[in-house]
Amino acid sequence: MGGHHHHGHEHHGHGHQHGAGGSHGRAFAVGIALNTAFVAVEAGFGFVSGSMALVADAGHNLSDVLSLVIAWGASALAMRPPSARFTYGFKSSSILAALANAALLLIALGAITVETVRRLFEPQPVAGGTVVIVALIGIAINTATALMFLKGRHGDLNIRGAFLHMAGDAAVSAGVVIAGLLIQRTGALWIDPVTSLLIVGVIFWSTWGLLRESLKLGLLGVPPGIDHTAVRGFLGGLPGVSAVHDLHIWPMSTTETALTAHLVMPGGCPGDLFLHDLAQALEHDFAIGHATVQIEREAAAACRLESESVV
Repeated sequence: MGGHHHHGHEHHGHGHQHGAGGSHGRAFAVGIALNTAFVAVEAGFGFVSGSMALVADAGHNLSDVLSLVIAWGASALAMRPPSARFTYGFKSSSILAALANAALLLIALGAITVETVRRLFEPQPVAGGTVVIVALIGIAINTATALMFLKGRHGDLNIRGAFLHMAGDAAVSAGVVIAGLLIQRTGALWIDPVTSLLIVGVIFWSTWGLLRESLKLGLLGVPPGIDHTAVRGFLGGLPGVSAVHDLHIWPMSTTETALTAHLVMPGGCPGDLFLHDLAQALEHDFAIGHATVQIEREAAAACRLESESVV
């Protein structure tokens, strides 16, 4: 005797996604335009002034422009309705975007590191004044862009990625300003490549966290912030439930979570209100918005998915 339930989640899901794609659409557009212009300026002045730190910062900014484009595209895709082939819509594109983002950054880091190490062994003169002015402009642009993503950074991995990139860029540019001032003061050629290596270290640290989180989501791991044991305990403690099995919790996107479970209820399904209240509780207490629950009587033939080792 199986009672199936799909919680009608459309209104809530799309509310979430408008948050990611809608209100941040302008932030993405402005951020991409400003940063693309700045990358061109910064790379140009980096080569002219001989500063590897500026080139590293420009490379960092370019990877951020690409990551903003990817994140924006993913949040737009996530708003597309489901189809017969893609029954979840394109929500999980946001997970792929977060992965692509991290991969892009790591590639950029490799290229910059190689060039910087070469510079350490073959020091070249650097125009410190140019470095300072360009990096100060970078701080202004990156801080302004980061502030636009400040609001949504806790709810969505992609928005968090965008915020982290921009906040990191502002900090990196501040480091470049200090390096430029030191170069002017001392004339030491090693300051520039060492600053560049420090920038690489900073970017790697933030990228590693993003890569780890997005890999977990890509492997359908239980999203951060949701306690699998607590959910199992909650379901097992419901009135009339004697056992819980085949419990799965996975991310549909960087903002939405789905759950399926089999509940053994010897007294049978208490009715639609029970299922409705259960779905509401899962959404309210655990932020699981898309729950599908199957009710089984113990007297029925043993469920073939009862063993925890069977998926």
